[in-house]
Amino acid sequence: MNQSEKQFPDDARTTRTHAGESIRDTRNWPGLILAAIGLVLLGLTLTAAGYGFGGWAVIAGIACVVCLVVGIGLVVAEHRRVKAQEDLALGEPRGH
Repeated sequence: MNQSEKQFPDDARTTRTHAGESIRDTRNWPGLILAAIGLVLLGLTLTAAGYGFGGWAVIAGIACVVCLVVGIGLVVAEHRRVKAQEDLALGEPRGH
């Protein structure tokens, strides 16, 4: 392995400044996990509603919304923290 293959981030093969940020920065993981759970709960909500279990559909729907909002909020907050460390705006055209 040459030096460029060991270096992170791999600037030689990407133009994005934060390629792999979600994997390397483990502070994103709770938000990503909550968002994934929210998507699973969305499926459960639709399944419960389809089979006529209105009570379960409401419970799963509320849990879905909470997980998605909190998960996406955590990911955005962590992304803002990383951008603030670099003195960049969140909508900076460089990176993501």
